[in-house]
Parts: sequence; structure tokens; C-alpha cells
Amino acid sequence: MIYVIDHNDSFTHNVVHQFSLFDRVVCNNYNEINKSKLQNASVIVFSPGPGNPKNYPLTSQIYKEFKGKKKIIGICLGFQQILYCEGAKIIEQKKIYHGFQSKVKVVNDKSLFKKGSNFKVGRYHSLRLKEPFKTKNFEITMRCLNSNTAMSFENNKDKIYGFQFHPESFLTVNGNFLIKKILSA
Repeated sequence: MIYVIDHNDSFTHNVVHQFSLFDRVVCNNYNEINKSKLQNASVIVFSPGPGNPKNYPLTSQIYKEFKGKKKIIGICLGFQQILYCEGAKIIEQKKIYHGFQSKVKVVNDKSLFKKGSNFKVGRYHSLRLKEPFKTKNFEITMRCLNSNTAMSFENNKDKIYGFQFHPESFLTVNGNFLIKKILSA
């Protein structure tokens, strides 16, 4: 079972729909967590959402409790939330990307995806990871071809993955492929 934590975002239901193609999904708001279902889940997904990761201390607690124990996937705010919990600075970017399609490239040979592969992805964010950023077992695996912004990370040791973009968006070509690959890792 996949447990999706909703950060009050309209995209969350698209995330639930996409993940339900691969397994049963339960979704609850971040401040109404069902602890029993969370414990029984094999995968935890942190949804997109408004604001900054520091606005979601309950999600940070869940991340710290289950890191290395369950597969965790972060999308947009969820991507930022995981990196924030790992000590990253999340900052405003000069250009806001809401409903914007970008090309991203796999830049890391440790990635589940073939290095050099390109994907068209849908972006809906005004915050980004401040770099340089280095923490144990986390690798930036995709970058925007135009801005070089970090667009995905992988921690294959602890089974933690994140996308700054939205794989569930109609602007993302091959979004189901990306999710299937992460879920089967």
C-alpha cells in the first residue's frame, strides 16, 4: 500500500490517481495522519503543496521516523521537504515556474535512469534547492537543461527519491514510466 500525505494541494488527487495505477493508495491530509495506515504502508509519498517545508513540521517528523525503514518519495514540496530535513537550504528562485514545461537531463551515473536521458517535465514551483548541497547517500540525478536547477535526487541506500517537477502533470512526458521505475527500485 502507498500512503500519500496531502499538503493541501490541488495536484494531490492527480498524484493519488497516478500512484493508484501501481498499487492501492490511501491519502490523508498532513495534519490528519492515520498512524495505523502509515505503519502498514510500504511507500510514503509527500505531495506537492504551497509554502515552504518549514511550514510542515509533522511531515518532517514522519520523514525522520521512517527514513531507511520505508521507501519515501517526494514531489515538488515533498522533494524540498526531504532535502530540508537533510539540512538543505530551500530558497526562492528568480524565475517562477508554474505550469511550465522544461527539459531535464539525467546527470548522474548512479541514477536508476540512464545517464544522458532527457525528459520533458511539468514544473509548478517558486522555490528551489540552494547549492552546493551534499549529504550522505543523496545524489542529484536530474537537472534542468536551461537553468541547471536540481530536478531530482536519489538515495538508493535508504530508498528515498524526489522530483522537483510533477510526474503526474500532463506536461510531463513519460511520468508513469518515472514513477514505475522508482516504485520497482
